[in-house]
Amino acid sequence: MPEMEEGEVIEQPLTAIAEAFEELSKWMKEKHDTHIRLNTFCEAASHISVLFRCLGLAFKFAELEYVAKLHGLLEASKTYSTLQDILDFDVASDTVKTSGSYSRNLRRVRQGLDLVRAIFEQLLSTDDTSLKEVASTAYGQVCAPYHTWAVRTAVYAGMYTLPTREQLLMKLNETEQSAEKKMKRYIAASLPIIEYIDKLYLSRNIRLDW
Repeated sequence: MPEMEEGEVIEQPLTAIAEAFEELSKWMKEKHDTHIRLNTFCEAASHISVLFRCLGLAFKFAELEYVAKLHGLLEASKTYSTLQDILDFDVASDTVKTSGSYSRNLRRVRQGLDLVRAIFEQLLSTDDTSLKEVASTAYGQVCAPYHTWAVRTAVYAGMYTLPTREQLLMKLNETEQSAEKKMKRYIAASLPIIEYIDKLYLSRNIRLDW
């Protein structure tokens, strides 16, 4: 796995991730029935790709898909104001599950947020030096059910290229203690946002198993 160039990752990406989602979560709680603005959501979500990059080749698939889908949503934010707006457009156009649709892009970005949540939860539940079990479990919970056999096989094979726990913490410029606090902050802040997105689909009679 190629080494990352010095300065390629912002100083403490976990801080940026935790703070961005705490702000979004706080805004949701304060506004209650006001819908999440698409550009604000994209800005918060953009911090997540850094983590996939730190995990290296094993999560290259996640980084590439996530970045592409997020870019699609960012382009949509020039025309549509909220997450609700893009779903309503696709429902009206009957393009909810069409490749490249806003609804599909949002579904995949939401999956990326949930994958990071699952990785963090697994990291917090073990002190294993290897990340193979951590990442495999998280991937199996969040993404594997929706991926083809070929993709799943390639991903699991790539798990052997993951950095060690110590290497990951060095890339993130964190200690075990500081990383633990920020991971817990992200988990707590991201859950209501993930649930909010799911409710947007369910309220429009769109199933979540895709």
